[in-house]
Amino acid sequence: MGNGAKAAQKRERNADKSAKGSKSQAKVNEAAKSIVCGTCRQPFLMTTRAPALEEHAQNKHSKTMEECFPGVPKQ
Repeated sequence: MGNGAKAAQKRERNADKSAKGSKSQAKVNEAAKSIVCGTCRQPFLMTTRAPALEEHAQNKHSKTMEECFPGVPKQ
């Protein structure tokens, strides 16, 4: 068996692996964006911490976190 045959077999195996389904996190990450800025409607992941949200509110809108993200607890 030559190297050309090995390469062809490897391409076939890899094609079978990729056909099984993607392992992308894009859909999961999109669903996890549950915090939304009330001013600009920018979504944030639900794991985003209060300092990052406060920084967004201050830098983008010159407002407090409570004004941009009502209902999000400040921790």
